[in-house]
Amino acid sequence: MTITSYQQFKSKFIEKLTFTKFDAGYYTLYTNKERPELGHFINYSREGYYEFFIADYTIPEEFSFKFDNPEQLMRFGVVYEGVTQFKMEENPVYTFTPSSFFVIEKDLKVTTTWKKGQHFHGTEITISENYFNEILKPNFPNIIDFQSLIKNYTYLYLPLEIIEIIGQLQGLHHDDSLTSIYVESKILECIAVLINEVTKSKENAFTNQIDYGNIQLGTNRIMKLTFSDIQAIRKAHDILQKNYFNPPTIKALSKIVFLNEQKLKAGFSKLYHTSIGEYINKLRMSVAANLLSTTDLSIDDIAHKVGYNYSANFAKMFKKTYGKTPLQFRKTK
Repeated sequence: MTITSYQQFKSKFIEKLTFTKFDAGYYTLYTNKERPELGHFINYSREGYYEFFIADYTIPEEFSFKFDNPEQLMRFGVVYEGVTQFKMEENPVYTFTPSSFFVIEKDLKVTTTWKKGQHFHGTEITISENYFNEILKPNFPNIIDFQSLIKNYTYLYLPLEIIEIIGQLQGLHHDDSLTSIYVESKILECIAVLINEVTKSKENAFTNQIDYGNIQLGTNRIMKLTFSDIQAIRKAHDILQKNYFNPPTIKALSKIVFLNEQKLKAGFSKLYHTSIGEYINKLRMSVAANLLSTTDLSIDDIAHKVGYNYSANFAKMFKKTYGKTPLQFRKTK
């Protein structure tokens, strides 16, 4: 089957999942009530402009789609579980595994396969070109420029601010308090963060995934980053993302990814524009902020969950990060 539009893809994909559409007020629920074990697909949308998905489903039967889609779409989100294989024209099969991601699709020609029994869990925001052309560009004509990004290339990166926004949206949905206007406000915030990331410098966390460049090691030593170096640094990033509450030391991490400590630290800073220590702290504070917003856990419990033995140290770092104590932050949410 050849897919020639985004709406066709969504329709056929829901059909393959054997899901039925149910209106749930601010959002649409897709599920198979006769087979609840297959999970669900939740969609907040402004039709023709954008969609925010929360997905947790299992593939009932293997299927493939061939895409020949001229549309331009911006897609980004976080995949927590699930592996997808796809083959671009004249390229080998590529496997996409759990990660944060960002991609601008245009004239997409690819074949994607889903395997029976695979379980997928993640969130995604998809924005059509119409939203930029009809809503944003008339009001903000000079700031939207993603031309430096390669089309149809999946960047395995999102700014932490966007990962935090996605967590907030999920938390509000689970509390049954997410509204359409709030979703759109957060999508606009995501776009603003992405524009800032892309335009503030020609060298950013997106372009660095392609142009690996050189890094400064010590005072007079410059070393080129190789593809294997980038893979090692990305692996270190993934390890830290999953173990932020009890991260390995830099010495231990360098042994795990087979990259010397000096190059790991310098390469991580170049690729992600933050040090390893700062990244761990941002992750901890982001998770803590989400827990403060979406749960009734005590400050002590949240401190322990994000890796602090003493809540006083946690509160001090939280205030340094957000300008408010944890209790003040919770009261404003």
